[in-house]
Amino acid sequence: MGFSPDVIVYGGTVSQSNGNGTSTSVRVDIYDQSYHLRGTDPEHIAQLAEYVDTKMRLISQQASTVDSLKVAVLAALNIADEFHMLKRQYEEATQDYTARAGHLAEALDEILEEPRRAG
Repeated sequence: MGFSPDVIVYGGTVSQSNGNGTSTSVRVDIYDQSYHLRGTDPEHIAQLAEYVDTKMRLISQQASTVDSLKVAVLAALNIADEFHMLKRQYEEATQDYTARAGHLAEALDEILEEPRRAG
């Protein structure tokens, strides 16, 4: 089993090929299974595959299971958890920076208005 040859990875997203893209075929091995994928950035695809393979191997050692489907699901949950934690951190940082920018803009407006009042 594996991805069909018309699965294309574009910079981190997966979509079905419409035949119009300029993609390169990449062979990757994940958990001792070979997959042939196509995408615009073969190095990125290889890095993703290596990351998934590493996660699956770590989980299989920790869970002491040889069922590759269970390992894949646990790896997917682990990766999803990492994604959601990073997404939450990004959103919090964005809110913080937006609030700070607003405070700085208000302070700058006050400073720029002072000479007008004095003059």
